[in-house]
Amino acid sequence: QVQVVESGGGLVQPGGSLRLSCVASGIGFIIYRMGWYRQASGKQRELVATITSSGSTNYIDSVKGRFTISRDNAKNTVYLQMNSLKPDDTAVYYCNAASELKNYWGQGTQVTVSS
Repeated sequence: QVQVVESGGGLVQPGGSLRLSCVASGIGFIIYRMGWYRQASGKQRELVATITSSGSTNYIDSVKGRFTISRDNAKNTVYLQMNSLKPDDTAVYYCNAASELKNYWGQGTQVTVSS
């Protein structure tokens, strides 16, 4: 059974940091491209960052220099380190595991940036 489970969300003040984690079990983790997406209230889900099986990363412009995606293949885990958080980063953050044939989503974790 495939499970994708996020953790690490919460309430943080502007300028603060959070680290999100995502454990994907039941898949051949190492071959999957892993990604973080987010969906703010009333908006469409958007891609935040991705990391390939070889470690190549990609970010949307609004988080470049502030967010870092990484993966630990031995632990089937992908991380999103978020620094210098802004109110505009408030959203539900979703983990995604994608291969050529399969696509899996977690249930999301809420990140709220507010003073």
